[in-house]
Amino acid sequence: MTISAQRSFESTDVLTTAPGQLRVIKRNGTLVNYDSGKIAIAISKAFLAVEGGSAADSSRVHQQVALLTDAVSNTFKRRMPSGGTVHIEEIQDQVELALMRAGEQKVARSYVIYRDERARLRDAGITKSHPTLTVTLGDGTRQPLDLGRLEALVTSACEGLTGVNAQAIVDETLKNLYDGVQESDLCTTMVMCARVHIEQEPNYTYVTARLLLDQLRSEALSFLGLADKATQTDMMEFYPQALPAYLKRGVELELLHPDLLKYDLARIADAIEPMRDFQFTYLGLQTLYDRYFIHSNEVRFELPQLFFMRVAMGLAMNEADKEARAIEFYQLLSSFDYMASTPTLFNAGTLRPQLSSCYLTTVPDDLYGIYDAIRDNAMLSKWAGGLGNDWTPVRALGAYIKGTNGKSQGVVPFLKVANDTAVAVNQGGKRKGAVCAYLETWHLDIEEFLELRKNTGDDRRRTHDMNTANWVPDLFMQRVFDDGDWTLFSPSDVPDLHDLYGTAFAERYQHYEQLAAQGQMKLHKKIKAQDLWRKMLSMLFETGHPWITFKDVCNLRSPQQHVGVVHSSNLCTEITLNTSQDEIAVCNLGSINLVNHVTANGLDVAKLERTVKTAVRMLDNVIDINYYAVPQAKNSNFRHRPVGLGIMGFQDALYILNTPYSSDAAVEFADKSMEVISYFAIAASSELAKERGSYSTFDGSLWSQGILPIDSLQKVIDNRGERYIQVDTSQTLDWASLRAKVQTQGMRNSNVMAIAPTATISNICGVAQSIEPTYQNLYVKSNLSGEFTVVNPYLVNALKERGLWDAVMVNDLKYYDGSVQNIERIPEDLKALFATAFEVEPRWMVESASRRQKWIDQAQSLNLYISHASGKKLDVTYRMAWYRGLKTTYYLRAIGATAAEKSTISDGALNAVKAQVQVVHEESAFVEAAPVPLACSIDNPDCEACQ
Repeated sequence: MTISAQRSFESTDVLTTAPGQLRVIKRNGTLVNYDSGKIAIAISKAFLAVEGGSAADSSRVHQQVALLTDAVSNTFKRRMPSGGTVHIEEIQDQVELALMRAGEQKVARSYVIYRDERARLRDAGITKSHPTLTVTLGDGTRQPLDLGRLEALVTSACEGLTGVNAQAIVDETLKNLYDGVQESDLCTTMVMCARVHIEQEPNYTYVTARLLLDQLRSEALSFLGLADKATQTDMMEFYPQALPAYLKRGVELELLHPDLLKYDLARIADAIEPMRDFQFTYLGLQTLYDRYFIHSNEVRFELPQLFFMRVAMGLAMNEADKEARAIEFYQLLSSFDYMASTPTLFNAGTLRPQLSSCYLTTVPDDLYGIYDAIRDNAMLSKWAGGLGNDWTPVRALGAYIKGTNGKSQGVVPFLKVANDTAVAVNQGGKRKGAVCAYLETWHLDIEEFLELRKNTGDDRRRTHDMNTANWVPDLFMQRVFDDGDWTLFSPSDVPDLHDLYGTAFAERYQHYEQLAAQGQMKLHKKIKAQDLWRKMLSMLFETGHPWITFKDVCNLRSPQQHVGVVHSSNLCTEITLNTSQDEIAVCNLGSINLVNHVTANGLDVAKLERTVKTAVRMLDNVIDINYYAVPQAKNSNFRHRPVGLGIMGFQDALYILNTPYSSDAAVEFADKSMEVISYFAIAASSELAKERGSYSTFDGSLWSQGILPIDSLQKVIDNRGERYIQVDTSQTLDWASLRAKVQTQGMRNSNVMAIAPTATISNICGVAQSIEPTYQNLYVKSNLSGEFTVVNPYLVNALKERGLWDAVMVNDLKYYDGSVQNIERIPEDLKALFATAFEVEPRWMVESASRRQKWIDQAQSLNLYISHASGKKLDVTYRMAWYRGLKTTYYLRAIGATAAEKSTISDGALNAVKAQVQVVHEESAFVEAAPVPLACSIDNPDCEACQ
């Protein structure tokens, strides 16, 4: 009998609680569902061990296995007709007895001997040694390779996973070892031998992660003085011991906050679930190890569940029953149902708990103010904040300077300084500083601003490391649609435009145009709106910048328009908060893992409500615990208390629902899922207001007027007129009662929702980023943790079900860069379901985003993927984004075309837009361009500042 015969009883299946369900107590104390199929496998392997390969084809053996399996199962059904628990040893006792009663003495004897030998080895803690290989320990001494432990580690890593072969990994590991190998290299070799199989079988990513865990356990437990080595089963004992030792050591090293030691640590430790270590993918665990775990002199002494508990405890410090809340938060984080943003994961529970994700500032038009703003950038970036700067107030090139009686050099030289500051302050080496500069489209320096990321021209007027974004008023877009003129001004001559939007902006702007036409305004420039629009799109395609974001819709739908103006978005274009010289807007982010709240039948609404309620509480706690590097940020955050609850794993959810991204059903799911999250998030914030009080500027807000995000959409419709907007306003939930609750109870948070890129935290959870379509079905992902093979497990499982997954298919996927479209033997329905990002027409992304946007009080970080890009296609796509009521867009991922395209997106759903879109000249098609630099949602190692 093989090791796997006994291991067959000990799976990691998800536990259910159906009536009459039998459950099995494993040796490590965990419970799993009773599965008679595993008994059949174990008995079959016992026969194979005695009778050899002939048993596999023996009808007698098959029949006997079925009878014996039924006999064992019926025994427990008779004993416990209403369900109950049974220990693994009892099951194995019954297998022995059934074999003896059936007259299979040889099989039973082999089974007994094997059980005794395994028990003896477990009790003695000894295993067999390799006859020739030795391992060099850290102190330089050698000892024989513990082959038994190696085999046990690999077998444990493969346990409960289909399609993996433990013996193959063991054999390959031994082939790659040499006599005297360093102990530290032994784990690395096992990991490397497992990871090479990921492209053939996605489950090997879990095998690889579990083998990596052995290295993590050894490093952390040794540092804490608990053990040199431990299996995952041993962690049932060691995790409760490790928590107080880890916290004490972290406080001693001045890495953790002393208040963590004030918790009831026994109660906290008892809540840790060690087996959740087994749910990591290799990429997720390696990312945590490299960049998140607390370390001293490069020794990581934080383990995965200690990490999640540290974050949970850090977020529960001010709670009345902080132990209960910490455990509640831990359950949400460690299950991957919800994940806090990267700054929160970095810093919760530390001496400098800078937990917030995004900071938005307005730069004033004076030298002191400009350099104060740059200093604020440095201080905020130091503690892992992503920055969005509104530079519109700074006067343009050639504007008069009264103090010196000279002329301004414009905004660009100061942007260069801001760019270099972001490079210099790199967040403690964890990741580069990241900032985005915003400029309104009427600013006289806008044309030079568009060229900041070009690789040609005067390098002193280039910002190669800083992101840029256009802050576009509706009036400009209307002029583009109507082929009108556009006038550029210096903000020093038209200072009030900065704080105006909607019809008020349009009226004042037209007044300034009249003054300019009459010669009463010297510094201005008149151009064709479509010419500027064409240049915006050209630079976006060529350099990836500036992004296109829309000023008026952000302000018209802002709940806080009674106390200020939204002057920009943030680094990743999902935050829309007020800024001024006295207030630096702050947003605190986290994301629901949507795939964990979906079944084949649709949304698990009850679970989603529980998750959202806890998540909003965690986000609200961030505001009070957060370390504020500058006073303006604290002032703003405490006044308005904004948070940004988002989602990730949208693509995974569509796979589970068997719904292609390019479909009406996907658009409807985007609508419905966001409506439910919006409803529960607003309700949760209102309940917190009842418990803790409303935010200070609630009175006068849209919330106080009973205007929820879905209602604020009408403000945009009224302001633009129906000619310039087409949006869906349908709803399915009881919003009337929620409006009444909000008006009565108030809101704890001025803003509640925003969908961020989730680049790194999606890696941790092993799901698709944010709302992104699948990038490729098979590719190598590169980030600061190294290179990782990524294969779409949903595709692999679908192909397996149809008997199509084999080595040839793997090679085909490699040949076609992860695309299934040109592989003939793949059925059409699977080609539709597993279309990759550049194979999804951008209109589907825009439509889904439009449906989400109606429910969100902030915005979405929306990348657009356009294959065979031409000027015409970009023009239609971005006009459609504005026309469908989006607040912002993010990166353009474009694959260039070499000739003009003579047709645009041919679909009836776009006809309403095409009727308004007077497409720019067909000869404006783009030539093949270099790949656009990757950003957050494709896990660019230079970014990831939001999540």
